[in-house]
Amino acid sequence: MKKILIVDDEDVIRMLYGEELEDEGYNVITTGTGHGLVGLIDRERPDLIILDIKMSEHNGLDLLQDIRKEFYNIPVILCSAYSSYKGDLKSIAADYYVVKSADLSELKQKIKMALEGHIPFQPTEE
Repeated sequence: MKKILIVDDEDVIRMLYGEELEDEGYNVITTGTGHGLVGLIDRERPDLIILDIKMSEHNGLDLLQDIRKEFYNIPVILCSAYSSYKGDLKSIAADYYVVKSADLSELKQKIKMALEGHIPFQPTEE
């Protein structure tokens, strides 16, 4: 069973994502803060991380950089209520970017793709 870590400061989002993903057969762990995140990842060894960008205590993009320094091989899906972060250079370090929605079909699709090892389209330099 694949393990997914959800990092989001909103209780409702953690609960919604957690219940939906458990129903899909995933083992889900959650945290509402980025404090101690690297240690949590080291202990739990998730197969995938869903990371909120705009949290009250931490910037998800900075947390993403910390994750990539230690765990470059764990897929990360950035989630935000704002599509404007998608073009942020720091967000490029994520495997996928999803705008938060009550419809979780896009998130579920990205999770499946990330866990299967699909690499998102990256423009090539010419």
